[in-house]
Amino acid sequence: MNAQRFNRIFLIVLDGVGCGEAPDAAAFGDTGSDTLGNMARAVGGLRLPTLERMGLGRLGRIEGVDAARARAGAHGVMVEKSVNKDTTSGHWEMAGVVVEESFPTYPNGFPAEVIRPFEEAIGRRILGNKAASGTEIIAELGEEHVRTGRPIVYTSADSVFQIAAHEDIIPLDTLYEICRTARQMLTGKHRVGRVIARPFVGNTGNFKRTPHRHDFSVEPPRQTLLDRMKSAGLEVLGIGKIQDIFAGCGLTGHFPMESNAEGMAHLSDLAGRAFRGMAFLNLVDFDMLYGHRNDVRGFVAALEEFDAQLAGFQKRLREDDLAVLTADHGNDPTTPSTDHSRELVPLLAWHPRLTRLVDLGVRQGFWDIGQTVAENFSIEGWTGAKSFLADI
Repeated sequence: MNAQRFNRIFLIVLDGVGCGEAPDAAAFGDTGSDTLGNMARAVGGLRLPTLERMGLGRLGRIEGVDAARARAGAHGVMVEKSVNKDTTSGHWEMAGVVVEESFPTYPNGFPAEVIRPFEEAIGRRILGNKAASGTEIIAELGEEHVRTGRPIVYTSADSVFQIAAHEDIIPLDTLYEICRTARQMLTGKHRVGRVIARPFVGNTGNFKRTPHRHDFSVEPPRQTLLDRMKSAGLEVLGIGKIQDIFAGCGLTGHFPMESNAEGMAHLSDLAGRAFRGMAFLNLVDFDMLYGHRNDVRGFVAALEEFDAQLAGFQKRLREDDLAVLTADHGNDPTTPSTDHSRELVPLLAWHPRLTRLVDLGVRQGFWDIGQTVAENFSIEGWTGAKSFLADI
Protein backbone atom coordinates (compact mmCIF):
# COMPACT_ATOMS: atom_id res chain seq x y z
CA MET A 1 0.00 0.00 0.00
CA ASN A 2 1.28 3.48 -0.86
CA ALA A 3 1.94 5.84 2.02
CA GLN A 4 -0.79 8.05 0.61
CA ARG A 5 -3.84 6.52 -1.04
CA PHE A 6 -5.91 9.68 -1.36
CA ASN A 7 -4.84 13.15 -2.40
CA ARG A 8 -7.93 14.84 -0.99
CA ILE A 9 -10.24 13.84 1.88
CA PHE A 10 -13.67 15.41 2.32
CA LEU A 11 -14.96 15.04 5.90
CA ILE A 12 -18.67 15.83 6.24
CA VAL A 13 -20.26 16.07 9.69
CA LEU A 14 -24.05 15.79 9.81
CA ASP A 15 -24.49 17.75 13.04
CA GLY A 16 -26.80 15.88 15.44
CA VAL A 17 -27.55 12.90 13.18
CA GLY A 18 -27.08 10.00 15.61
CA CYS A 19 -28.04 6.40 14.86
CA GLY A 20 -29.00 4.75 18.15
CA GLU A 21 -28.38 5.05 21.86
CA ALA A 22 -24.77 4.77 22.97
CA PRO A 23 -23.76 2.09 25.51
CA ASP A 24 -23.69 4.77 28.22
CA ALA A 25 -26.83 6.62 27.09
CA ALA A 26 -28.59 5.99 30.42
CA ALA A 27 -25.94 7.98 32.27
CA PHE A 28 -26.85 10.99 30.12
CA GLY A 29 -30.60 10.51 30.44
CA ASP A 30 -30.84 9.45 26.80
CA THR A 31 -32.14 5.89 26.95
CA GLY A 32 -34.12 5.17 23.78
CA SER A 33 -32.67 8.03 21.75
CA ASP A 34 -32.18 7.11 18.09
CA THR A 35 -32.24 10.17 15.85
CA LEU A 36 -32.39 8.37 12.49
CA GLY A 37 -34.41 5.34 13.58
CA ASN A 38 -37.03 7.23 15.59
CA MET A 39 -37.54 9.87 12.90
CA ALA A 40 -37.94 7.19 10.25
CA ARG A 41 -40.67 5.52 12.30
CA ALA A 42 -42.36 8.85 13.00
CA VAL A 43 -42.77 9.74 9.31
CA GLY A 44 -43.32 6.27 7.88
CA GLY A 45 -39.85 5.92 6.39
CA LEU A 46 -36.95 8.02 5.10
CA ARG A 47 -36.12 8.45 1.41
CA LEU A 48 -32.32 8.58 1.26
CA PRO A 49 -31.25 6.65 -1.88
CA THR A 50 -27.66 7.95 -1.97
CA LEU A 51 -26.95 7.12 1.66
CA GLU A 52 -28.82 3.84 1.21
CA ARG A 53 -26.45 2.82 -1.60
CA MET A 54 -23.50 3.64 0.69
CA GLY A 55 -24.80 1.26 3.36
CA LEU A 56 -26.72 3.47 5.80
CA GLY A 57 -29.43 0.82 6.14
CA ARG A 58 -26.87 -1.68 7.42
CA LEU A 59 -26.25 0.39 10.57
CA GLY A 60 -29.56 -0.50 12.23
CA ARG A 61 -33.27 -0.42 11.62
CA ILE A 62 -34.06 2.77 9.68
CA GLU A 63 -37.49 2.45 8.12
CA GLY A 64 -37.41 3.19 4.39
CA VAL A 65 -33.63 2.68 4.13
CA ASP A 66 -33.13 -0.91 2.97
CA ALA A 67 -29.92 -2.74 3.86
CA ALA A 68 -30.44 -4.96 0.82
CA ARG A 69 -30.16 -1.96 -1.53
CA ALA A 70 -26.65 -1.08 -0.36
CA ARG A 71 -24.21 -1.21 -3.28
CA ALA A 72 -20.81 0.32 -2.54
CA GLY A 73 -19.31 1.96 0.49
CA ALA A 74 -17.66 1.40 3.85
CA HIS A 75 -20.09 1.55 6.75
CA GLY A 76 -19.95 1.33 10.53
CA VAL A 77 -20.81 3.16 13.73
CA MET A 78 -18.65 4.98 16.26
CA VAL A 79 -18.82 5.16 20.07
CA GLU A 80 -17.68 8.45 21.59
CA LYS A 81 -14.82 8.26 24.10
CA SER A 82 -15.14 11.85 25.34
CA VAL A 83 -17.19 12.43 28.48
CA ASN A 84 -19.54 14.92 26.82
CA LYS A 85 -22.19 14.92 24.10
CA ASP A 86 -21.54 18.34 22.60
CA THR A 87 -20.34 19.68 19.26
CA THR A 88 -16.90 20.72 20.47
CA SER A 89 -16.05 17.37 22.06
CA GLY A 90 -17.32 15.41 19.07
CA HIS A 91 -15.29 17.35 16.51
CA TRP A 92 -12.15 17.49 18.64
CA GLU A 93 -12.31 13.72 19.09
CA MET A 94 -12.52 13.21 15.32
CA ALA A 95 -9.33 15.26 15.16
CA GLY A 96 -7.56 13.10 17.76
CA VAL A 97 -8.29 14.98 21.00
CA VAL A 98 -10.42 13.01 23.46
CA VAL A 99 -12.04 15.29 26.05
CA GLU A 100 -11.61 13.58 29.43
CA GLU A 101 -13.13 16.26 31.67
CA SER A 102 -16.63 17.67 31.34
CA PHE A 103 -17.06 21.29 30.42
CA PRO A 104 -19.08 23.08 33.13
CA THR A 105 -22.85 23.37 32.70
CA TYR A 106 -25.31 25.67 34.43
CA PRO A 107 -28.83 24.23 34.65
CA ASN A 108 -29.78 26.96 37.14
CA GLY A 109 -28.10 29.84 35.32
CA PHE A 110 -24.70 31.39 35.88
CA PRO A 111 -23.57 32.43 39.39
CA ALA A 112 -23.11 36.02 40.45
CA GLU A 113 -19.33 35.59 40.31
CA VAL A 114 -19.73 35.21 36.54
CA ILE A 115 -22.57 37.62 35.78
CA ARG A 116 -21.54 40.65 37.85
CA PRO A 117 -18.02 41.01 36.39
CA PHE A 118 -19.45 40.41 32.93
CA GLU A 119 -22.02 43.18 33.33
CA GLU A 120 -19.31 45.52 34.59
CA ALA A 121 -17.05 44.67 31.67
CA ILE A 122 -19.67 45.34 28.99
CA GLY A 123 -21.31 48.28 30.77
CA ARG A 124 -24.80 46.78 30.56
CA ARG A 125 -27.05 44.72 32.80
CA ILE A 126 -28.32 41.48 31.33
CA LEU A 127 -31.66 39.71 31.04
CA GLY A 128 -32.47 36.05 31.49
CA ASN A 129 -29.59 34.09 32.99
CA LYS A 130 -31.26 30.70 32.88
CA ALA A 131 -31.35 27.49 30.89
CA ALA A 132 -33.84 27.90 28.06
CA SER A 133 -34.68 27.22 24.44
CA GLY A 134 -33.30 29.97 22.22
CA THR A 135 -36.54 30.57 20.38
CA GLU A 136 -38.57 30.56 23.59
CA ILE A 137 -36.33 32.99 25.46
CA ILE A 138 -36.38 35.61 22.72
CA ALA A 139 -40.18 35.28 22.60
CA GLU A 140 -40.24 35.78 26.37
CA LEU A 141 -37.65 38.54 26.75
CA GLY A 142 -37.26 40.03 23.27
CA GLU A 143 -39.63 42.93 23.87
CA GLU A 144 -37.88 43.92 27.13
CA HIS A 145 -34.53 43.62 25.41
CA VAL A 146 -35.66 45.98 22.63
CA ARG A 147 -36.98 48.44 25.23
CA THR A 148 -33.93 48.36 27.54
CA GLY A 149 -31.01 47.37 25.29
CA ARG A 150 -29.99 44.72 27.81
CA PRO A 151 -28.59 41.56 26.16
CA ILE A 152 -30.25 38.21 26.89
CA VAL A 153 -27.94 35.64 28.48
CA TYR A 154 -28.97 32.01 28.64
CA THR A 155 -27.60 28.50 28.51
CA SER A 156 -28.76 24.93 27.80
CA ALA A 157 -27.85 21.40 28.85
CA ASP A 158 -24.58 21.97 26.97
CA SER A 159 -21.61 23.97 28.17
CA VAL A 160 -22.59 27.23 26.49
CA PHE A 161 -22.86 30.90 27.41
CA GLN A 162 -25.31 32.27 24.86
CA ILE A 163 -25.98 35.96 24.23
CA ALA A 164 -29.04 36.94 22.23
CA ALA A 165 -29.57 40.46 20.88
CA HIS A 166 -31.71 42.17 18.26
CA GLU A 167 -29.53 43.29 15.36
CA ASP A 168 -31.15 46.77 15.37
CA ILE A 169 -30.56 47.21 19.11
CA ILE A 170 -27.06 45.74 19.48
CA PRO A 171 -25.29 45.69 16.08
CA LEU A 172 -23.49 42.48 15.11
CA ASP A 173 -20.00 43.91 15.61
CA THR A 174 -20.94 45.01 19.13
CA LEU A 175 -22.57 41.67 19.93
CA TYR A 176 -19.46 39.81 18.76
CA GLU A 177 -17.27 42.07 20.88
CA ILE A 178 -19.49 41.37 23.92
CA CYS A 179 -19.04 37.65 23.21
CA ARG A 180 -15.26 38.04 22.98
CA THR A 181 -15.34 39.72 26.39
CA ALA A 182 -17.27 36.78 27.82
CA ARG A 183 -14.88 34.31 26.20
CA GLN A 184 -11.87 36.02 27.80
CA MET A 185 -13.55 36.03 31.22
CA LEU A 186 -14.82 32.45 31.23
CA THR A 187 -11.71 30.64 32.39
CA GLY A 188 -10.74 28.18 35.12
CA LYS A 189 -13.73 26.40 36.63
CA HIS A 190 -16.04 28.48 34.41
CA ARG A 191 -14.29 27.54 31.17
CA VAL A 192 -17.40 26.78 29.11
CA GLY A 193 -17.05 25.03 25.79
CA ARG A 194 -18.55 27.83 23.73
CA VAL A 195 -19.75 31.40 23.94
CA ILE A 196 -22.40 31.84 21.25
CA ALA A 197 -23.71 35.03 19.67
CA ARG A 198 -27.43 34.58 18.91
CA PRO A 199 -28.65 37.60 16.90
CA PHE A 200 -32.31 38.00 15.97
CA VAL A 201 -34.61 40.41 14.12
CA GLY A 202 -38.33 41.14 13.93
CA ASN A 203 -41.00 42.58 16.17
CA THR A 204 -42.83 41.47 19.31
CA GLY A 205 -44.60 38.20 18.60
CA ASN A 206 -42.55 37.68 15.45
CA PHE A 207 -38.90 37.57 16.51
CA LYS A 208 -36.69 35.37 14.34
CA ARG A 209 -33.06 34.31 14.75
CA THR A 210 -30.75 35.22 11.87
CA PRO A 211 -27.96 33.17 10.25
CA HIS A 212 -25.34 35.49 11.80
CA ARG A 213 -24.73 33.20 14.76
CA HIS A 214 -21.07 33.01 15.75
CA ASP A 215 -19.42 30.57 18.16
CA PHE A 216 -16.39 31.50 20.26
CA SER A 217 -14.92 28.17 21.35
CA VAL A 218 -12.08 27.38 23.70
CA GLU A 219 -8.90 26.35 21.93
CA PRO A 220 -8.16 22.61 21.88
CA PRO A 221 -5.93 21.66 24.82
CA ARG A 222 -3.34 20.00 22.59
CA GLN A 223 -2.39 19.51 18.97
CA THR A 224 -5.15 18.22 16.70
CA LEU A 225 -5.14 16.50 13.33
CA LEU A 226 -5.67 19.91 11.77
CA ASP A 227 -2.50 21.30 13.37
CA ARG A 228 -0.46 18.29 12.27
CA MET A 229 -1.73 18.49 8.72
CA LYS A 230 -1.00 22.21 8.48
CA SER A 231 2.51 21.69 9.87
CA ALA A 232 3.07 19.03 7.20
CA GLY A 233 2.27 21.55 4.46
CA LEU A 234 -1.20 20.17 3.70
CA GLU A 235 -4.31 22.22 3.05
CA VAL A 236 -6.94 22.16 5.81
CA LEU A 237 -10.08 23.90 4.59
CA GLY A 238 -12.90 24.49 7.07
CA ILE A 239 -16.48 25.12 5.98
CA GLY A 240 -19.10 26.59 8.30
CA LYS A 241 -18.66 26.08 12.06
CA ILE A 242 -15.29 24.33 11.75
CA GLN A 243 -13.36 27.56 12.27
CA ASP A 244 -15.40 28.35 15.40
CA ILE A 245 -15.14 24.81 16.83
CA PHE A 246 -11.34 24.76 16.54
CA ALA A 247 -10.93 28.48 17.36
CA GLY A 248 -9.23 28.86 13.98
CA CYS A 249 -6.38 26.53 14.96
CA GLY A 250 -4.89 24.38 12.21
CA LEU A 251 -6.86 25.81 9.30
CA THR A 252 -5.34 27.12 6.08
CA GLY A 253 -8.66 28.35 4.69
CA HIS A 254 -12.20 29.07 5.89
CA PHE A 255 -15.52 29.31 4.04
CA PRO A 256 -18.44 30.73 6.06
CA MET A 257 -21.95 29.48 5.31
CA GLU A 258 -25.51 30.33 6.24
CA SER A 259 -27.21 27.02 5.40
CA ASN A 260 -26.56 23.36 4.69
CA ALA A 261 -27.15 24.03 1.00
CA GLU A 262 -24.49 26.73 0.97
CA GLY A 263 -22.08 24.41 2.79
CA MET A 264 -22.58 21.68 0.21
CA ALA A 265 -22.14 24.25 -2.56
CA HIS A 266 -18.77 25.22 -1.05
CA LEU A 267 -17.79 21.55 -0.84
CA SER A 268 -18.79 20.92 -4.43
CA ASP A 269 -16.81 23.96 -5.52
CA LEU A 270 -13.72 22.70 -3.65
CA ALA A 271 -14.08 19.34 -5.40
CA GLY A 272 -13.47 21.21 -8.64
CA ARG A 273 -10.27 22.84 -7.34
CA ALA A 274 -6.78 21.43 -7.05
CA PHE A 275 -5.52 21.00 -3.49
CA ARG A 276 -3.82 18.37 -1.35
CA GLY A 277 -5.23 17.79 2.10
CA MET A 278 -8.67 17.87 3.73
CA ALA A 279 -11.91 19.80 3.42
CA PHE A 280 -13.87 19.66 6.69
CA LEU A 281 -17.58 20.57 6.64
CA ASN A 282 -20.14 20.85 9.45
CA LEU A 283 -23.79 20.85 8.38
CA VAL A 284 -25.36 22.60 11.36
CA ASP A 285 -28.96 22.97 10.18
CA PHE A 286 -29.93 19.44 11.25
CA ASP A 287 -29.04 20.26 14.85
CA MET A 288 -29.70 23.99 15.10
CA LEU A 289 -32.92 24.35 13.11
CA TYR A 290 -34.60 20.99 13.64
CA GLY A 291 -33.12 18.86 16.42
CA HIS A 292 -33.19 21.57 19.09
CA ARG A 293 -36.73 22.51 18.05
CA ASN A 294 -38.06 18.93 17.92
CA ASP A 295 -39.05 19.55 14.30
CA VAL A 296 -39.20 16.03 12.90
CA ARG A 297 -40.61 16.99 9.50
CA GLY A 298 -38.06 19.75 8.99
CA PHE A 299 -35.22 17.43 10.02
CA VAL A 300 -36.38 14.73 7.58
CA ALA A 301 -36.78 17.22 4.71
CA ALA A 302 -33.25 18.54 5.36
CA LEU A 303 -31.85 14.99 5.29
CA GLU A 304 -33.58 14.22 2.01
CA GLU A 305 -32.29 17.47 0.51
CA PHE A 306 -28.77 16.62 1.63
CA ASP A 307 -29.04 13.14 0.13
CA ALA A 308 -29.80 14.65 -3.28
CA GLN A 309 -26.91 17.12 -2.95
CA LEU A 310 -24.59 14.29 -1.93
CA ALA A 311 -25.34 12.44 -5.17
CA GLY A 312 -24.26 15.47 -7.17
CA PHE A 313 -21.14 15.94 -5.04
CA GLN A 314 -20.07 12.32 -5.54
CA LYS A 315 -20.04 12.84 -9.29
CA ARG A 316 -17.40 15.55 -8.87
CA LEU A 317 -14.96 13.38 -6.94
CA ARG A 318 -11.74 12.21 -8.56
CA GLU A 319 -10.18 8.76 -8.45
CA ASP A 320 -7.85 9.78 -5.62
CA ASP A 321 -10.55 11.44 -3.45
CA LEU A 322 -12.18 10.05 -0.32
CA ALA A 323 -15.46 11.21 1.22
CA VAL A 324 -16.18 10.41 4.90
CA LEU A 325 -19.57 11.12 6.49
CA THR A 326 -20.28 11.05 10.21
CA ALA A 327 -21.95 12.99 13.07
CA ASP A 328 -20.74 14.62 16.27
CA HIS A 329 -23.60 13.48 18.56
CA GLY A 330 -27.34 12.84 18.35
CA ASN A 331 -30.26 15.24 18.64
CA ASP A 332 -33.38 13.11 18.53
CA PRO A 333 -36.35 15.38 17.74
CA THR A 334 -38.89 12.70 18.68
CA THR A 335 -38.04 12.79 22.40
CA PRO A 336 -39.32 15.42 24.88
CA SER A 337 -35.78 16.79 25.29
CA THR A 338 -34.58 19.56 22.98
CA ASP A 339 -30.94 18.90 23.83
CA HIS A 340 -28.23 16.70 22.32
CA SER A 341 -28.49 12.95 22.86
CA ARG A 342 -25.70 10.49 23.67
CA GLU A 343 -25.78 8.24 20.62
CA LEU A 344 -23.73 6.13 18.32
CA VAL A 345 -22.88 8.04 15.16
CA PRO A 346 -22.77 6.74 11.59
CA LEU A 347 -19.50 6.24 9.75
CA LEU A 348 -19.79 6.08 5.97
CA ALA A 349 -16.85 6.28 3.56
CA TRP A 350 -16.80 6.21 -0.23
CA HIS A 351 -14.46 6.84 -3.12
CA PRO A 352 -14.91 6.34 -6.87
CA ARG A 353 -12.80 3.17 -6.90
CA LEU A 354 -14.80 1.50 -4.13
CA THR A 355 -17.24 -0.87 -5.81
CA ARG A 356 -17.97 -3.21 -2.91
CA LEU A 357 -19.44 -3.04 0.59
CA VAL A 358 -17.05 -2.90 3.54
CA ASP A 359 -18.19 -3.43 7.13
CA LEU A 360 -16.14 -1.18 9.42
CA GLY A 361 -17.91 -2.50 12.53
CA VAL A 362 -18.21 -0.62 15.81
CA ARG A 363 -15.35 1.84 16.21
CA GLN A 364 -14.27 2.66 19.75
CA GLY A 365 -13.74 6.37 19.43
CA PHE A 366 -14.39 9.10 16.88
CA TRP A 367 -10.61 9.49 16.66
CA ASP A 368 -10.44 6.54 14.26
CA ILE A 369 -11.30 9.11 11.59
CA GLY A 370 -8.32 11.25 12.56
CA GLN A 371 -6.07 8.20 12.64
CA THR A 372 -7.20 7.23 9.13
CA VAL A 373 -6.50 10.69 7.75
CA ALA A 374 -3.14 10.80 9.53
CA GLU A 375 -2.08 7.43 8.13
CA ASN A 376 -3.14 8.46 4.65
CA PHE A 377 -0.88 11.52 4.72
CA SER A 378 1.94 9.81 6.67
CA ILE A 379 1.72 12.10 9.69
CA GLU A 380 1.77 11.27 13.40
CA GLY A 381 -1.41 9.68 14.80
CA TRP A 382 -2.64 8.73 18.28
CA THR A 383 -1.92 5.71 20.46
CA GLY A 384 -5.12 3.67 20.83
CA ALA A 385 -6.86 4.98 17.72
CA LYS A 386 -7.34 2.54 14.83
CA SER A 387 -7.20 3.52 11.19
CA PHE A 388 -9.60 1.96 8.68
CA LEU A 389 -7.51 3.05 5.68
CA ALA A 390 -6.42 -0.49 4.80
CA ASP A 391 -10.06 -1.63 4.72
CA ILE A 392 -11.14 0.82 2.03
